[in-house]
Amino acid sequence: MIKKNLFILLTLTAFSIVITACVTSKTAEEYANRADAYMAKGNYDRAIADYTKAIKIDPNLASAYDNRGSAYYYKGEIDLAISDYTQVLRIDPKFADVYNARGYLYHEKGDYDHAIADYTQAINIDPIFAYAYDNRGRAYHDKKDYDRAITDYIQAIRIDPNAAVPYYNRGRAYHDKGNYDLAIIDYTQAIQIDPNDDIIYIYRGLAYHDKEDYDHVIADYTQTIRIDSNNNDITFNNRGAAYNDKGDYELAIADLDKAIRFNPNYAYPYRHRAFAYMKKGDYRQARADVNKALQIDPSYQSAKELFAELEKIGY
Repeated sequence: MIKKNLFILLTLTAFSIVITACVTSKTAEEYANRADAYMAKGNYDRAIADYTKAIKIDPNLASAYDNRGSAYYYKGEIDLAISDYTQVLRIDPKFADVYNARGYLYHEKGDYDHAIADYTQAINIDPIFAYAYDNRGRAYHDKKDYDRAITDYIQAIRIDPNAAVPYYNRGRAYHDKGNYDLAIIDYTQAIQIDPNDDIIYIYRGLAYHDKEDYDHVIADYTQTIRIDSNNNDITFNNRGAAYNDKGDYELAIADLDKAIRFNPNYAYPYRHRAFAYMKKGDYRQARADVNKALQIDPSYQSAKELFAELEKIGY
């Protein structure tokens, strides 16, 4: 009787353990869903831990590899992200978005050839994938193959003519080829689509500067300052330099003062302000500023040249 009762007790205990395990264990999808929630909160470590548990349960759950790759990317762990995207493509070799994403990561690593191969594969799978054309154009651009870059930007624009980025990118390619007029046309088109992107105004200002159209330079940097106060060290410096080029040295100094207040460790405004002071005949202040520019950046060639020019006149 004791043996019988003991058997029943053991059987009930084992059954209880099985029931508890069934109740408390999670499916791969449940881990993945909880990981998604962690991702939405920016808790990438916990997200990675749960995606890893999901993958352990279901090694063919492509979405878990995909999302874990994204979490690794946000943590700056590019190689682990690439590894996970590669696993996604092993499971689903027709996933154009993941080829594009992996290409982007290769691009960030400076591996332009692998990036171009992945973007091309994405385009082969989805011939109207505008982002992939734009990204491949950027990779060609970074390889200084501007003509191929422009060809890809043209294709991206044909697919999605209402996207500002391909116009901006094509403008940069024309700019780097020295075709400032076409660059300005593209920057202007990008601005019409997205009038609040301060970066486009900065680059159009650079193109106008290369054409020595300083009034338009000043107008574009003024607009940049209105849009985004966070870039003021660069924009006040650039607008100050344009005022220098126009011979408006008081306005130049006012802008360069502001650039230095925003970023006291930025060499360029010291050099430009030194030039303005020199032109106004304040050689001591010019020498102090050029010394500061070279202290920050001893390799700054333009500052070295201005230093030599001041030495020639006894400063």
